[in-house]
Amino acid sequence: MASLRKANAYSKRKVTPYTRVSKKRQKSFIKTVPPQKIVKFEMGKPSLIRDGKLLHVLKIISTEKVQIRHNALEACRQFLNKKLDEELAGQYTFKVVPFPHHIQRENKMLTGAGADRMQTGMQLAFGKAIGKAAILKPGKELFIFHLPNEKAVQFTRKLVVQVKSKLPGRIRADYENLSLKKE
Repeated sequence: MASLRKANAYSKRKVTPYTRVSKKRQKSFIKTVPPQKIVKFEMGKPSLIRDGKLLHVLKIISTEKVQIRHNALEACRQFLNKKLDEELAGQYTFKVVPFPHHIQRENKMLTGAGADRMQTGMQLAFGKAIGKAAILKPGKELFIFHLPNEKAVQFTRKLVVQVKSKLPGRIRADYENLSLKKE
């Protein structure tokens, strides 16, 4: 099975989407779009927010311009949702905010004996679609948690520290207590 290309192949400095412009109209489009790996964007019980039972909000925010792959977001989502469900048993909501829409491409190069006769090098090197990524600007939200109490907020912060290694770039957590705003 082919492995994923290193994330640093998609530089943090160049996170603007590139669109091919060709004289031939058919070559200006990406032919296939990879399937979405993120299964769910909202987990938990959203009805608890409407009922006013989840008054503690924890937002995970990106502090730099970065691309986050859809498989990295899905890995974080699965881990966080599993641990929150074990600890809080449905007394939370969890939302993945960014939607991966940017298509990443790779121009596959052959190596080994006889490879010079098998490829065209950089001629027409647009590449084939290999994955999707979400482009985040500084200050954009990554995850939003609605939690029942302070203890759950501290638990979730510890989970986010464990997940940090799966995400590119730097993140920070913003905490908000909605019960103080109601008074």
